[in-house]
Amino acid sequence: MYLWFFSSCRHNDNKTFLVWVNEEDHLRVISMQRGGNLREIEDLFKERGHEFMWSEHLGYVLTCPSNLGTGLRAGVHVKLAHVSRHEKFEEILKRLRLQKRGTGGVDTAAVGGVFDISNADRLGFSEVQLVQLVVDGVQLLVQMEKQLEAGGELDDLMPEQK
Repeated sequence: MYLWFFSSCRHNDNKTFLVWVNEEDHLRVISMQRGGNLREIEDLFKERGHEFMWSEHLGYVLTCPSNLGTGLRAGVHVKLAHVSRHEKFEEILKRLRLQKRGTGGVDTAAVGGVFDISNADRLGFSEVQLVQLVVDGVQLLVQMEKQLEAGGELDDLMPEQK
């Protein structure tokens, strides 16, 4: 079981932007807005005189070992009621270099078929590559979901190993 202890959680009035203090990364920034405009978040931090720690050699500097590398975990909440029950779901995620969690975070179960799908890799890829990996992978998963929902098969949609 994974327990989170944080001393503070702050959010904007619309609850589309949250900051958890003293979480695994000491500070976790979460965008819940549609479109996930990361540049807007970074610009907001800079306007207030803050920046993310970044090194030309190391990338973004963090404390959680699972987030070494770019430090970017691009996650999308998506309902996959059909494809998640498919016998090849785990293989599909592996081939797409994606991982699944429940929407409550690490070690939580999906509720109602809704998963947090994110990039499995942190090392060896740029931030742009990781976000694109998630975008492309989630688009394929949604296409698979629709095909299964219509009574079809997944054979023609099975991805190659990325």
